[in-house]
Amino acid sequence: MVRTSSYERYHERMSSRKQRLTVTVDPELIAAGRHAVAVGAAASISSWVGEALDEKRQRDQKLELLRAAVSDYEREFGAITPEETAEQKRSDREAATIIRGRARPASKAARSA
Repeated sequence: MVRTSSYERYHERMSSRKQRLTVTVDPELIAAGRHAVAVGAAASISSWVGEALDEKRQRDQKLELLRAAVSDYEREFGAITPEETAEQKRSDREAATIIRGRARPASKAARSA
């Protein structure tokens, strides 16, 4: 009978596409990863970290697309002013549906506008 080490068994299960990565992180993140594994929210710390990296990659891609869209808009219509941004925030806040909690009172500046 040939015995294999846990190290060898781990690497046998890894797909050929994956690569090993060594990083240094805060202890709280390690504890959170271990907790996720313990409660069944992740198969392993490696998969938990891999999912986090993938989510970050996707978020960065979306932000880059948003930056490009804003840049295209500003190229065509001019720079978005702080006043336009404030007006859009007010409009969004007024149109929002409150799911829980109470509505925030409008600021004095918004009420006088």
